[in-house]
Amino acid sequence: MNRDNGMWTRRNLLKTLSTAGAIGIAGCSGTSGSGESGGSSSGENFSMTLAGPYTQDAMDNYAPMMFQTYKSEIESRSDGRISVDLASGGELGAGTELAQKTQQGTVEAAQFSLSNFSPFAPAVDLINLPYFAGTNQKFVNLITSDVWQNNIHQKVRDNGYRIGYYALVDPRSIAPGPEFPNEIPPRTPSGMEGVTHRIPGSDIIQLAWDLVGANPSPVNWGETPQALQEGVAGSTHNALEFHPAFGFTDIIEAEVLIKAVEDAQAIALNKEWYDSLPSDLQTAVDKAGQVAFQANLDSLSEYRQRSIEELRGSDVEIVELPDSELSQWKEVMGYQRSEYDDFKQELAGDMETFQKFEEATTQQSDYDVSPQSL
Repeated sequence: MNRDNGMWTRRNLLKTLSTAGAIGIAGCSGTSGSGESGGSSSGENFSMTLAGPYTQDAMDNYAPMMFQTYKSEIESRSDGRISVDLASGGELGAGTELAQKTQQGTVEAAQFSLSNFSPFAPAVDLINLPYFAGTNQKFVNLITSDVWQNNIHQKVRDNGYRIGYYALVDPRSIAPGPEFPNEIPPRTPSGMEGVTHRIPGSDIIQLAWDLVGANPSPVNWGETPQALQEGVAGSTHNALEFHPAFGFTDIIEAEVLIKAVEDAQAIALNKEWYDSLPSDLQTAVDKAGQVAFQANLDSLSEYRQRSIEELRGSDVEIVELPDSELSQWKEVMGYQRSEYDDFKQELAGDMETFQKFEEATTQQSDYDVSPQSL
């Protein structure tokens, strides 16, 4: 893929459309697979609700979830025998609620954070290790690797899900709010000293910001804008695209691209519903997921630039750090530190398996993706 535009190379396009039988971006085979009940086509029609928290406007402009692409590809490849209904904007819930509804079969498919898989696939949380898979390419290398497929996707299937595709957004940036107590922007770890920093509920991320010298404080996503405005939190840490998507542009003061942890989502299907499909429709769904994933990778630069323009229009400073400053973040909070060793062993199962995950981040995937850059 040309890293500078949204066009596919012939190699990647042909790969996307023709290799459903290989382990690929979604860990889905083109056939029903072991233990699955998909049979030959019977002419029966099926309906699929695809739910997510973002409004369609946010997905069109800032958050590349590729719902429209996925819907169009499924309906086209199934010759209209699968009808996809989009339930966006949190209409059916968000986050853990959508993960549970998908697992239970209340909805056929939904988009939510990968962290929802961690109770039964603990190694998912390795992605929260700073600078482990914090670039777009390292993250794609990891999630398309054999070790990820074998350790994560099998456990996901065993617990009622099937991965449709992943949606990358970008590495998370530090966004100071109006009550940020130190100098803005915080270009080095010392700039976060003593700052109450909003984090999600992750022990790894808690440790990372403890190492930096901040005061990490778990705050629900929906309460984050108010927390920033009132000074309950001095800063937050998300992909910059999420801030215009959720209306943060008049709240935050800057975006500091420390490129430590990737922000990504999973689009997952209820496995029982997937298994009920005839094998040709399973193949249609699998190929649609591959196309949606490739479209996500191809669109990142466009969505990033549109988000940056929106942020700059609200006088939000965008800061891409030079190597001399970026190296300070890596030294202070990077996953190489011994403080993370217990997490590595616990999440991967043993250090040998962790090293396989680590190697996977550096082994070039068949999928190229543009780096986060201004």
